[in-house]
Order: sequence, then C-alpha cells, then structure tokens
Amino acid sequence: MTSPTTHSAASPQSPVTTPDLPVVTAEPLAPARAESPAPGRRRRDPFFDNAKFLAIVLVVAGHSIVDLRDVRLAHALYLFVYTFHMPVFIVITGYFSRNFTFSGGKARKLITNLGVPYVVFETAYSTYHWAVGSSDFEISLLDPYYLTWFLMALFMWRLSTPVWQQIRWPVAVAVGVSLLAGMSDLPDDLEMNRVFGLVPFYVLGLMLKQEHFDLLKRPKARVLGALTLLAGFAFTLFVADRHMATEWVYWRSGNAALHVGNLTGSAMRLALMTAAIVLVAAFLTLVPGRQTWFTGLGGATLYAYLLHGFFTKLMEYMGWYDAAFLHTIPGVLGTAATGAVLATLLCTPPVRTVMHWALEPDMSWAFVPLRRPRKA
Repeated sequence: MTSPTTHSAASPQSPVTTPDLPVVTAEPLAPARAESPAPGRRRRDPFFDNAKFLAIVLVVAGHSIVDLRDVRLAHALYLFVYTFHMPVFIVITGYFSRNFTFSGGKARKLITNLGVPYVVFETAYSTYHWAVGSSDFEISLLDPYYLTWFLMALFMWRLSTPVWQQIRWPVAVAVGVSLLAGMSDLPDDLEMNRVFGLVPFYVLGLMLKQEHFDLLKRPKARVLGALTLLAGFAFTLFVADRHMATEWVYWRSGNAALHVGNLTGSAMRLALMTAAIVLVAAFLTLVPGRQTWFTGLGGATLYAYLLHGFFTKLMEYMGWYDAAFLHTIPGVLGTAATGAVLATLLCTPPVRTVMHWALEPDMSWAFVPLRRPRKA
C-alpha cells in the first residue's frame, strides 16, 4: 500500500493517486481518524472528504430503493438523486486529476488503484451473479458488470487528461462529444456510452480551481443551494417523475435506444447536464467545510461503492424486496436509511483492514524499477 498523501486547502494541485469513490474519487484514501500532518505533508481539506461521504450515502441509499420504485416517492427520490450523485464524484475526480501525467509512478498507480480493483471486482461480481443469482457463468472484462463501470470510465478519463489540457475550449468540446455519442450506436464494450456521455463532468472538474469551491462555501450560497435542491426535488416529483424515463439518468443508452430523435435526444442531454451541474453546485453548498465525525470516512468511499452491491444484489436475488411493507412510504424511507447506515459501515477502518488487499493492493512486485532519463 502506498502511503496516503493529502488534499490541500491552500494548494489543491497535489498529485493524484487513488480514486476514492463512487467510486469514487481521485486522491488517496485518508486515515480514518484525524492526525497531525507530518513535516512536509499538506493537510487534507475536509470539505472534499465530507462531500464524498455524503455523496456515497446518496449512492448506496439510491441503490437500496431501486426495486421499490413502484412507490411514487421512491421513484421520484431515485430519479432526483441519480440526476447528480455520480456527477458529484466525477467533477471532484476531475478536479483532483489535473496534474495527472504518465511521468514518474502515476501510470503505475493508475494500474494499481483502478486496473487491479476493476479486475478483482468484475470477477467477483460476475461470480457472485452466477453463484447466488443463478445465472450463466460469464466474465467479460471488456463489458463492465453493475458497479464496475465507474472504474472503467475513470480509467479512460484519466488517460485522456493530458489531451483535454491541450484544447482551447475543453468543456465545450466535451459537451459536443457527449451529444455526438448520443447520436451514435456505440457498443457496450468499455462502457463507451457512459465514458463519452459523462465526460463533460470530468472535464469541468479539470478546469475548476479552489476559488470556485470557495464561492460555494458562502452563507448566502448555502441558502440558495438548499432552496435549489428543494425546488429540484419538487420538479422531479411533480413533473419529471411523470414524463421522463429513468433510463435517461443512467447515461448508458443512445438516442435510438431511448426512442427519440437526435434533436430531442440532444436537447434532453443538454438539459440533464445543466440540471446536474446546478444540483452538484447546490449539493456542495451544504457540505461542511470543517472537520466532522464522518470526514475520515470520506477517504474510503471506494470501499462503500464497490462492496455495497453485494448486499443490495443479495436482497434482489433472495426476493427480500418482495415484502409488502417495503413497498410503502415508511418502507422506502426505512430501506433508504438502512442503505445510509450500510454506506457508513463500509467506510470504517475494520472494513478497510479486511478488504485492503483488493482496493489498495501493493503491486510493487509487478513493476520494474522506475527508469530515469540518462543525461546527455
């Protein structure tokens, strides 16, 4: 395991190593408890760890109620949360990926911290689906199963980072790529629909600076953010819930698969991008900027992201979602709360100790010594 480095409130451009997701994001895992920074080590900015923890709670709670969407409140909550919960992680991932290059050991960390966990969990989930879900046994590393799509997408985005940094209008180009992807019949391999469809959020993160996040920490911004989230949920409950297919917020299908023309599909994508960015900003206004009881847990969100699926899939495979009580408003709220508790537990030190081998493997044995350029 590589020793953790830190976020810096004063200088956010520290090198990126581990995706602390939903996965979910882009800098090394933090210690579970607050520690005094060692000499020469910059202090982590608790704002980003807090944001990641609160976002992973939304992710797990959302996945927990996926089979309860016959209840209107559950479907509205699901649709609302899915509009922005992954964009939160992707924007933060992009922000902490700004210094990614292929120099030094960063390319190795890309393999260790994304490639290896992807192979481990793609295999684990496929095997679990076969053993518990009674499906045919199949492992396809080119076609991500369930939650592992984010690791594949992040791997591809990280590789593209130097390219985006050379383009004059990167966000506009990324939006164009996303719109063109919706018009194309892309294969499922390498999760291409999501890689291209969601790339504007990653590129936006690459372009952000610390002062942009500082604007969201102002008291007036918090009030506006809370009102925006309330208005967004009201719109989802009374309008989007009735007229928009859930498939739109997955970003995994083109316009043809969604049975719309390219003009309608492009307009919908632009509207979803705009709504997501507004809701991401609103969500971040409510994130505490100080150290909290869950700040340390925010450094282990990748654990919660990749592990919670075994629990939610078990409920599906065993038919536990068929219980009548769950398909009521109290049942939905209770299930979502259980998901929030599960997300919290999966970020704790004991889980990290047990699962460290899979999510933060020591792969130094697999690499040759770093080569340094010879002096002329």
